[in-house]
Amino acid sequence: MDFRSKIIAWDQLPAWRAALRASGKKLAVTNGCFDILHLGHVTYLENARNFGDALLIGVNSDAAVRGLKGPTRPVNSETDRASVLAALQSVDGVCIFADTTATKFLAAAQPDFYIKGGDYTLETLNQDERRAVEAAGGKIILVPFVPGKSTTALLEKITRL
Repeated sequence: MDFRSKIIAWDQLPAWRAALRASGKKLAVTNGCFDILHLGHVTYLENARNFGDALLIGVNSDAAVRGLKGPTRPVNSETDRASVLAALQSVDGVCIFADTTATKFLAAAQPDFYIKGGDYTLETLNQDERRAVEAAGGKIILVPFVPGKSTTALLEKITRL
């Protein structure tokens, strides 16, 4: 399979989701910047995939990453980040979204399971995102991170070289 076929345009997301639902598959969804892919990411994504029959990743646009992480980020463009994620075996679809929060993305994706990292709790999770998932009948699942693995830590290590 060509990994490029796993990249879903924003306007095609509702149809992609409808087709998945019609096939009876349960959808696990997660989102993030995924700026420099590392062991923590691939472990997290593999765990997330195990909750559903398919895994969809929402990727923050370049402008959203700058808003979240600062003017020097992202290191990799949104197209590059989406492509690398789409090439992973555990990933069934990748969709770039423009907002700094995933609320609109989640409303469109209508996940059966919304997977977030263990640094969140139901209380600290963006409550609009939580409502979007729960309104569609989805369940929120928190999974642990791989300790010491983050893009920020990796970039700090690189700058010390």
